[in-house]
Amino acid sequence: HEDDVDLEALVNDMNSSLESLYSSCSGQQNESTPLLHNGQTSSHVSPEPPSSALSADSPQTSLRRSQPMHILAVRRLQEEEQQLRTSSLPAIPNPFPELCSPASSPVLSPGSLPPEESSSGKYIVKIFSEDGMGKVVEIPADMTARDLCQLLVYKSHCVDDNSWALVEHHPLLGLERCLEDHELVVQVQASMNSDSRFLFRKNYAKYEFFRNPLTFFPEHMVAWCQENFLATSSCPEIQGHLYMKDVGRKSWKKVYMFLRRSGLYCSTKGTSKEPRHLQLLADLEDSNIFMVITGKKQHGAPTEYEFCIKPNKGRGEMKELRMLCAEDEQSRTCWMTAFRLFKYGIVLYQNYKIPQQRKTLLSHFSTPVVKSPFWGKKKSFIDVSENSLVAMDFSGRIGRVIENPVEAQSAAMEEGLAWRKRSQRMTILGSHSPLHHSSLNSVIHITQLWFHGRITREESHRIIQQQGQVDGLFLLRVSQSNPKAFVLTLCHHQKIKHFQILPCEEDGQIFFSLDDGATKFTDLIQLVEFYQLNRGVLPCKLKHPCTVVAL
Repeated sequence: HEDDVDLEALVNDMNSSLESLYSSCSGQQNESTPLLHNGQTSSHVSPEPPSSALSADSPQTSLRRSQPMHILAVRRLQEEEQQLRTSSLPAIPNPFPELCSPASSPVLSPGSLPPEESSSGKYIVKIFSEDGMGKVVEIPADMTARDLCQLLVYKSHCVDDNSWALVEHHPLLGLERCLEDHELVVQVQASMNSDSRFLFRKNYAKYEFFRNPLTFFPEHMVAWCQENFLATSSCPEIQGHLYMKDVGRKSWKKVYMFLRRSGLYCSTKGTSKEPRHLQLLADLEDSNIFMVITGKKQHGAPTEYEFCIKPNKGRGEMKELRMLCAEDEQSRTCWMTAFRLFKYGIVLYQNYKIPQQRKTLLSHFSTPVVKSPFWGKKKSFIDVSENSLVAMDFSGRIGRVIENPVEAQSAAMEEGLAWRKRSQRMTILGSHSPLHHSSLNSVIHITQLWFHGRITREESHRIIQQQGQVDGLFLLRVSQSNPKAFVLTLCHHQKIKHFQILPCEEDGQIFFSLDDGATKFTDLIQLVEFYQLNRGVLPCKLKHPCTVVAL
């Protein structure tokens, strides 16, 4: 029909007219009219003429079109507003910095803080005890090993006898060493591997070489020596044969070595000391000496007395270690002690003197003082050595020193009889029969720190070695061959010896004896206290109990 309208042509005409109108309006607005963020024009500029200027017949009086919106400009303004709004808020730390890049996380980037450091400037350190339990402590960056040990002693309610140590333990390599008291714990932790850990344990031999130098430095191993060289800056030269493992091989060879202040050397021609025959094996400044706890099994060492030198800046690999092995325990102790002494020098002696100075100051305020004609002057109980202990009689109005050895032995026997009488009264009141299994005498020793229960002979050796093989270091354990007996494990001259404690019956009462019934005790506590004061049949008195404390 003629009245039909071509819809397609009409739509095309409308689109072309709209496009021309939009282009003209947008061009005019870009020149004179700023756009707001919502697309509206500002109030003081009007893109259209006033309504009075338009005639009634004008088609624009009935048609008003909206202005075009610039999407990119609006999006830019919204981003600027968002930045202004977020900049006024406090910065929130990123809880997952490892998931973001530094550019997308301006508040906290992955490398902005050192590992295991809190925002307060303190570091997190985990310490393990002998039973495998750990304790997490927060320490400052300048805390030394001595200060951390004193902190753990305070938190664990231990006795602070200055024999606690922090041990750097590497289980995969089978190495461990005691940190020196002046070393910074945070610096040592930064050089450790992920599998390494700190152990808290006793070490009675830490400064024992200052008290008994002849035990630690035999004459045949010291080339030259001045008197009291341990307290001076002069150092002797340690020499002797050692087994050395070749790098990358399983074989060991015996060579003659020299330890000097400048380093560890081996002779390429017998025992020659000529410079052309000496080869430098390790520098003391850039390395530490470790005890190898799995030497014979893991490395095929010729003896059980293995140690190694580990570089400080190494990656902790086996090929970086200088594996060495001595003939006996005394030789290994001499080499390792000399290494510490040559590396740190007078600092070790200062570390040894600090607890003694503190003890002297405390003794003036809190320690009772005894005046005895045997000493000839006032002596503090803390400063009394083993040789100063004497037998005294306090039965009269004033105490007197028993100088006759026969009378002293008689007094000791009378004291032992008094212990038995008191124990018998306690047994009668506490149990139905002295022979009853649940009597006090048979279980009273379980609570003592020196009693380690039913452990093996090899385990007792390991504990003694870990806590320092000094004279008088001991522990008690249940006998494996005789379930009713006990064993005293004692260290003397760096050798471990075992003494069996047998039960014996007398007048229906059970006693314990170490010398086949010559000296009898009602319980193990009395036995230990007696041999702490009297050597008896033992090679030395009981001095240092092997203690295992749970953190």
